[in-house]
Amino acid sequence: MTSPNDELALGETRRRLAPHPVVNISMLSMNKSVYRELRSHGEETYPHECCGVLIGSSEVEGWAVVRAVRANNVRTDSPQDRYAIEPLELVKILREARSLNLEIAGFYHSHPDHPAMWSQTDLAEAHWLGCSYLITEVADGHAVVTNSFLLSGISEEDKQFIPQRIELLG
Repeated sequence: MTSPNDELALGETRRRLAPHPVVNISMLSMNKSVYRELRSHGEETYPHECCGVLIGSSEVEGWAVVRAVRANNVRTDSPQDRYAIEPLELVKILREARSLNLEIAGFYHSHPDHPAMWSQTDLAEAHWLGCSYLITEVADGHAVVTNSFLLSGISEEDKQFIPQRIELLG
């Protein structure tokens, strides 16, 4: 059961279809510890996909991620090649980000024994325009490659993934 506040937050997540006002969206920066955390999450859930949310702020240089929040992959039909985050879990993460004066910068998931490239399913199920989508290839249980893609466009009809540079700090 959802509360009226949860319904408001869900509505807010749906309004995220408008482009995000990031000035330079071609870069995503994060500390090495955050990077290692999301990659190790993929190794721990292998052979299933992991998923999570990137928390940060938009800066002139692009997204500055300060934290990767693990989420449960609620897909039961094919968790080895699909993922989904429970909407109420997403609302909880969104509220936590806002309490820290941060926002959702993007999402991450793993591709067990598959390249770190987006799929048509990834694109079809991505709805947060202006946010980053990180994908880590996990081969035989080991994180190999992590790539980032910006969900660009102004609507569901013209959205597309654009490769995004990852800058690791500290």
